Amino acid sequence: MVSFDILDSIIIVAFLALVVLIGLLVKREDASQESYLLNKKEVGLLLFILTNVSTWYGGILGIGEFVYSYGLLSWVTQGLPYYFFALLFAVFLVPKIRNRNSLTIPEQISKIYGRQAAMISAVIIYILVLPAAYILMIANLISLIFNIPLFYSLIISAFLSSIYLYFGGFRSDLYTDVVEFFVMFIGFGIIVFFSFNSLGGVSFLKSNLPAGHLSFSGNASISYLIVWFLIALWTFADPGFYQRVNSARNVKIARYGIIISIAFWFLFDSLTTLTGLYSRASLNNINPVMSFPLLAEKLLSPGFKGIFYAGLLATILSTLNSNFFLSATTFGKDIFSNLLSKTDDNSVIQLTKFGLLITALLSILLAFYFQSVIAIWYTIGSICIPSLIFPVLSAYIEKFRVDKKIVLSELVAGICISLIWFWLRETDLIFSELKFIEPMLVGLGFNFLLHFIGIKSSRKSSAGL
Repeated sequence: MVSFDILDSIIIVAFLALVVLIGLLVKREDASQESYLLNKKEVGLLLFILTNVSTWYGGILGIGEFVYSYGLLSWVTQGLPYYFFALLFAVFLVPKIRNRNSLTIPEQISKIYGRQAAMISAVIIYILVLPAAYILMIANLISLIFNIPLFYSLIISAFLSSIYLYFGGFRSDLYTDVVEFFVMFIGFGIIVFFSFNSLGGVSFLKSNLPAGHLSFSGNASISYLIVWFLIALWTFADPGFYQRVNSARNVKIARYGIIISIAFWFLFDSLTTLTGLYSRASLNNINPVMSFPLLAEKLLSPGFKGIFYAGLLATILSTLNSNFFLSATTFGKDIFSNLLSKTDDNSVIQLTKFGLLITALLSILLAFYFQSVIAIWYTIGSICIPSLIFPVLSAYIEKFRVDKKIVLSELVAGICISLIWFWLRETDLIFSELKFIEPMLVGLGFNFLLHFIGIKSSRKSSAGL
């Protein structure tokens, strides 16, 4: 189904070797935890933009599947709402995050709501940012390219994406992301160029795409679109955003870095959407997940195909290594350093390095067990996201703050309610008319009500009522 010339293999191996080499050559400036975890908060505007743009993606094969199946609706649900919430994040949250002077989200939650809430949030964040889905995607591509069994591909993927983080920390993550930024844009630029030249322009797409693929609504209901906008609220609790804002040299760099990133996200989304549309217009009866690779097989000659596959790998790897380091940071700094009461720089760094090893093992096991990116995302996201949104926002925004007991209830209830609804849907114990409601939305709705009541109670107490 997919074949690779020796030149393609050489290009892909060279790209992976370059990423690892750059990651290993990058040296930390000192032995402090701020240097290892946040590059001493000295990230400039250009570096901020390049790494912020590249780490926003990762589920690139899933985007190919979505565009192939639904057309421009993919951009409306997977792009537009995230631009909107990223802009709100830049305008309203960035200054508050910088003024709090906390290295991580659980550290800030600890300052406002106490150690217990911080520990629970840290465990939830750790589970949420486990890079199992991205390791699985990289492993599937490595297995496809080099004909290696999946289990060994998972081990190779985990090793390639974490070895330089072990030694260089966040600084290695930053500079490998720079390489991946350029490779991912070049890769998708090439396939769009070849698609246009080989197949045609807008007239070809209009003539060969199913009805609705060039419609922004995709014949989807308003409620369906609203659900996707609500899912994008995850932007406000994304630990990767908080990490990068904290690593910036100042508030201005963080704010304008995110705003400029939105323009690059739009550009890259345009490239991936066009690639998916060309795949649907020229390839019938294929597995939608393979829409990008199969279009490359149809159009690209040896060498160019290798560059495109390097672009696919770069898109996933940039998110994989960032999530890897976020998981390890959460494990080392926010969970075990608190459990062991070790807060000195060396202890936090060593525990973070140990967190990389534990994260690699857990991710490999999860990926091998599920062997489905969508299953991993759906299960973990539906259960964890509802718990975090309101506690995180209220930890940084004073007017949203509530009593500690309310936050503890939200952290636990969000997971429990989502799990219960998940189980009820699977066991047919709810009315069929209610099955369309996603578990995440049930948990999110319950916590919204709980937090709203908490805000009202806090204001009454402040007013002496």
